[in-house]
Amino acid sequence: MTVTFLPGAPVPTTLAAAPSFDLEAVLASIETMATQKPVAAQIVSIAGSDDTDARGLARVLGSDAALAGRVMKLANSAYFGMRGRVTSLQFAVTVVGFTTVRTMATVALTDLDDESRLPRDFWRMSTCVALGASTLAPRFGERPQDALCLGLLAPLGVALLHHNDEEGYAELSAAEPTAAGRRAAEVRRYGLHAYRLTAVALEHWGFPPSMVTPLGAVDDLGTEDGALLRAALEVAARLTVEDHEPVPVEELTGGQLRDDAVVPVLDRVRAEAEELRLALLD
Repeated sequence: MTVTFLPGAPVPTTLAAAPSFDLEAVLASIETMATQKPVAAQIVSIAGSDDTDARGLARVLGSDAALAGRVMKLANSAYFGMRGRVTSLQFAVTVVGFTTVRTMATVALTDLDDESRLPRDFWRMSTCVALGASTLAPRFGERPQDALCLGLLAPLGVALLHHNDEEGYAELSAAEPTAAGRRAAEVRRYGLHAYRLTAVALEHWGFPPSMVTPLGAVDDLGTEDGALLRAALEVAARLTVEDHEPVPVEELTGGQLRDDAVVPVLDRVRAEAEELRLALLD
């Protein structure tokens, strides 16, 4: 699917939205965000370039004290096992990796760091998805840090829908307690589900297919592309959703993962999710 992110640009009829929702405005708002936070936008742009090195990225990152502080805090967190040993921004960029810095800049760019503008427990769920994906990544042949970033960015579409249709999205979420049911309701109301909207945004910003493809395949149990994300979402749901009825991970992953493999993952995510949230937001 190709979407033009320019004000007034036509939106394909396959993305037809509910009468009360202006999908074109949502897509255009992504561009508006970039003009409001130029440093974050520049990082999103250059972090994916082959010409960018750690020194250059750290120099740009240093222009945003809040974002630089979060990168330093994350580099010194339990997740990276460096506890107080990262003392320079350039070293922090090297420790967390370019994709993680780019992910954190995207979080800032799209106001995901402002919890007052997000659905309740947005970051509690997001950090659980991210840690679940990171912990399970080797079982799927993926890099843990890339999976962490996928998990952190996956709910971006939820935030965009909530920003632009707060009352309607709150009603939708309340009416659909399950994640699969909510995605189906999003398609009925907006023409696409939140993860597909995330994929469109990340594709526009030049994120690699490895970050984009799983988001579009999250409901396709017949493909392996979304298996890791589905497993991570199930881990997060078991930890954050009251009265959640567990879905066998064998079913979600096409047999790549047994349910008993999830138990230690739940323990790790439960122990580390809050520290990750604080590193990303405070």
